[in-house]
Amino acid sequence: MSFQKKLRYFLEIAYNGGEYFGWQIQPDAVSVQEVLERGLSTILQKELKVVGAGRTDTGVHARQLFAHVDLDDTEDMSNFNFRLNSILPRDIVLKDIHPVNVDAHARFDAIEREYEYLINVTKDPFSQNLAYQVQKIPDIGLMNEAAAILLDYIDFQCFSRTKTNVKTYHCLIKKAFWTLDGNRLIFTIAADRFLRNMVRAIVGTLLDVGYEKTSMAQFHSVLKSKNRSEAGKSAPAHGLYLTKVTYPENIFIK
Repeated sequence: MSFQKKLRYFLEIAYNGGEYFGWQIQPDAVSVQEVLERGLSTILQKELKVVGAGRTDTGVHARQLFAHVDLDDTEDMSNFNFRLNSILPRDIVLKDIHPVNVDAHARFDAIEREYEYLINVTKDPFSQNLAYQVQKIPDIGLMNEAAAILLDYIDFQCFSRTKTNVKTYHCLIKKAFWTLDGNRLIFTIAADRFLRNMVRAIVGTLLDVGYEKTSMAQFHSVLKSKNRSEAGKSAPAHGLYLTKVTYPENIFIK
């Protein structure tokens, strides 16, 4: 009896999350994972499952997300990108496919994830569902001062969605800062891992600092409280983008 050898690939995708209930398959709602698996199963004529680098929430976008899939070594990979993109909806795109070691894992091997949160400080009719609109420019200096404080902490339970099943609330934040690009505020944050709703909760709390509703001393107190009710309101999902997922180079097959 002969057995087909399996090869593992990382699918590099991007999507506009506005029409989806997040990445992860849901019982009664359309997710990005479901649509991707359906597309793969259609072009390869077999049921296939993918494992993502993480799950984005409802309405959140991704400029780069990786998911791994196992395919037979006899599979025809010619024009694979074109074939899959031709049947995926226009708000999901396969950017590239990367052969990886057979034990490489899209979620567990990721060593860093980076997000951006976009805020328009003037009305922009062309990005209503792609950036959060505020009426008044917050104090960016204060927000950057508070953002730098995040690097001094490792427990971020205060920014985590309640009733979530995690073993630890510890995350190693490697950078967190605001920039102003024309009429758009951009918050960039990178860490080894993120909790559910964490970035949006951080953005909402930092905006409270920028509007001088929360002092630096109070911001420290929020971080020490481990209580979600002490932090600010979560910023809307449509301004959040997963922008980069980083892996060790040695898992990719050159």
